[in-house]
Amino acid sequence: MTTADLPDLVARLTALGSVVSPEGPGFTELDHALQCAFELSVTHPEDLELQVAGLVHDIGHQPGDDDAHGRLGAELVRPALGDRVADLVGAHVPAKRYLVAVDPGYALSSVSVASLAAQGGALLPADRRAFESSPHFADAVALRRADDAAKTPGRPVPPLEAWTSVLERVASVSRSAGRAR
Repeated sequence: MTTADLPDLVARLTALGSVVSPEGPGFTELDHALQCAFELSVTHPEDLELQVAGLVHDIGHQPGDDDAHGRLGAELVRPALGDRVADLVGAHVPAKRYLVAVDPGYALSSVSVASLAAQGGALLPADRRAFESSPHFADAVALRRADDAAKTPGRPVPPLEAWTSVLERVASVSRSAGRAR
C-alpha cells in the first residue's frame, strides 16, 4: 500500500461508503468510521488527532489482510496526518488484543472475535507491559473502545463533509510540525 495525501484519503473514505461492513447489511465501512470519529468527539472533544484517527483507523483494510490493516493504515496516513494519528491507527489492533487480555468484561462483536485469531490473540504479559508503556497507550485504548461502540446500523452521526475542516486542520498541524523538525 502506498502513502496518501489528504485528497486521496478523503477519496478513500468516500469510497468506503460503498463497502458493506462485515458487521451487517445496511452498514458500510464509512458508517463505521463516522461513528468511531463521532464517539471520540464526544469522549475526547478537544483531541482532534484522536478523532481523526477514529475516522481513518480502518482505512488499511484490504481483503485478506485483517491482521495487518492497522500497520498498513498507519503507513498510508502518516504523510498527510502525522505521526500521532498514524501511531494510533497502528495501535488500535494491539489495543484490542490488550483489552482481551486484561478486561474480563470486554465484549467483542462476532466479526472482531473472528479477526482476533488472525491478529495474534490476546497479548502475552511481556507484550502487555510493552503496550502499557507506549506513549499512546491510553489514547489507543480509547480509540479501540470507540471502534467497538461504532457498530450500530442506522445511527445518526455527522457526515464525512462535517469532518473536512478537522482533517484539514490536523493535516496542517502535521505539515507545520514536519517543517519545524
